[in-house]
Parts: sequence; C-alpha cells; structure tokens
Amino acid sequence: EVQLVESGGGFVQAGGSLRLSCAASESIFDEYDVGWLHQAPGKEREGVACISRKDGSTNYADSAKGRFTVHSDPARNMVHLQMNGLQPEDTGIYYCSVAYTLCTDWDGTFWGPGTEVTVSS
Repeated sequence: EVQLVESGGGFVQAGGSLRLSCAASESIFDEYDVGWLHQAPGKEREGVACISRKDGSTNYADSAKGRFTVHSDPARNMVHLQMNGLQPEDTGIYYCSVAYTLCTDWDGTFWGPGTEVTVSS
C-alpha cells in the first residue's frame, strides 16, 4: 500500500498563507492521480485540488481557484498545496490522497492521516 503523510498545517489569520506537503512512500505520479481533500468541521470531505496521472493537468474546486496551487515534486515523491488568501471557511482537516481516477471522482484509494488548518477571523 502507498503510505502518505501530510504536514504544514497550523493556525493562520484570515488572508494569510500556508504550504501543505504530502510525502509518499513510493513513486505515485505515474500510477495515480494525486490530490488534496478538505473536511470542514461537521461536513463531508470534499475535493480541493488534484493532479492527473494522464497528463499532469490540475483540477481545482471553485472555492480554491485563484487562491490555491497544487504542484508535484516527483523526484521526492511529494506533492504540495500552496494556500493563499486563507479564509475561515478553509478551516478543517486537509488530506492527501491517491487513486487511479481521483481527479474525476474524488474517491481515494490511499489516504494520509490529515493535517489540520485553522483560519481565524
């Protein structure tokens, strides 16, 4: 199984930035779509950003467009999520996940334990 671990979460004031990182136990980008999902308190887990294994193209949730950027580092088996202009609604747990068609259905096969982000008003 692919093992994933996230880092970079923390507390930030509204309008601030965070950079999340996900480290994988093996090469992932040729085999899987790789992405980030967000679970706000009391809500369902939702897709945020994803990198397609087919061509490296990226998908973003509407709420993330223009603020968040996902990028890969294949040499280190890592993926990052640069989050700018953070708002209180971005508060929650961010998960790294991989799956054959994650960018299409957000149905992850392997998951990290998540990293918490708290954005204050």
